[in-house]
Amino acid sequence: MEISVGKAGSGGGRGKRGRRPSVWRGVPRWAQLCTVFGVILMVLSGTSLVGAEALMARYEGAIGKADLFGDQTAGSTPRSDIKGPLNILLVGIDPRDEDTPPLSDAIMVLHVPEEMDRAYLFSLPRDLYVDIPAFPKAGFGGDTTKLNAAMSYGSRVPRGKPDAARGFELLAVTVQNVTGIERFDAGAIINFSGFRKIVDAMGGVTMNIEREVRSEHREPDGKHREGNPNGAGYIGPQAVYPKGKQHLSGWQALDYVRQRYPENGVPDGDYGRQRHQQQFVKAMAGQALSADVVTNPVKLDKVLRAAGESLIFSGRGHSVVDFALALKDIRPGNIQMIKLPGGGLSENGKYLGERFEPEVDDFFVALERELLDPFLLEHPKLLSSS
Repeated sequence: MEISVGKAGSGGGRGKRGRRPSVWRGVPRWAQLCTVFGVILMVLSGTSLVGAEALMARYEGAIGKADLFGDQTAGSTPRSDIKGPLNILLVGIDPRDEDTPPLSDAIMVLHVPEEMDRAYLFSLPRDLYVDIPAFPKAGFGGDTTKLNAAMSYGSRVPRGKPDAARGFELLAVTVQNVTGIERFDAGAIINFSGFRKIVDAMGGVTMNIEREVRSEHREPDGKHREGNPNGAGYIGPQAVYPKGKQHLSGWQALDYVRQRYPENGVPDGDYGRQRHQQQFVKAMAGQALSADVVTNPVKLDKVLRAAGESLIFSGRGHSVVDFALALKDIRPGNIQMIKLPGGGLSENGKYLGERFEPEVDDFFVALERELLDPFLLEHPKLLSSS
């Protein structure tokens, strides 16, 4: 048996700052909290909860809740004693239908240090070649395969429809084994199709496109391209995302972050897609915090309703509001995106998946020991641009 690894780019395996004028000035506190956690994936928040309990219940109740970690805490009594450091698992899915076990199209970890004034966001390749442990709840005996299969294996219900929350549980355990993270403090399943509604409700999102990208899947008007009658792939005109700052509608943003092939303008493949997904999250954060959204009651209501339809959240006994209060000091400017280098893994010429470069193990050790700041000073190539 001959195992070979490719170079990075082909795929990957295992003080407070000075205060700025607040964009929230004059915005109701309940709007701050709901906007932040309904739209930007539990990353940002407002400052304090002042009344409006009915409105808070309305929007918090719109967000789906489930026992994502298998510890029966999804409906526990909320508490407000959240302390750092924190690790939050964010999983994006794009389900085909309710009968097909979902695959995890995006797997991100948000790490919040003990000081709770900044955050680090990194992605795991969906094709990471890993050991997925046995999961009796789904009748799964374990396997060594691509990471995104964990969601699918774990979600299977004998003689029933797939359960995404159960799939998340197996995926979380698998990610913990890969990263050395002992326990996730919260998690969310994000329906990417629903994100299109959120972006449209906000009036679009502005992203900095690194280089021209041509869509594999969509025509310039958003229609799906026709299948190639003579082989694989698609034919017909392609949507194009020019280099530079672009304001994207919902379908355009979702289409852009799906692209991962060099022939479409993403030379580093799935690693480029991971980076674009991180940039999308950060851009949504900035847009959600803009005065155009938070001071417009009609737009705000649409955004919050769309967010509620797109998220399933578990705070392991803490509510969305609890996390909003705990993460009140985090803003888009102090979320550092991380790129974890890796490459393709092959056996006897057959592609198995992705593996990480050795320095990623050192990154996970630094994460566990709360030494990310000095580690990243010595490894600046792991810092990803916004």
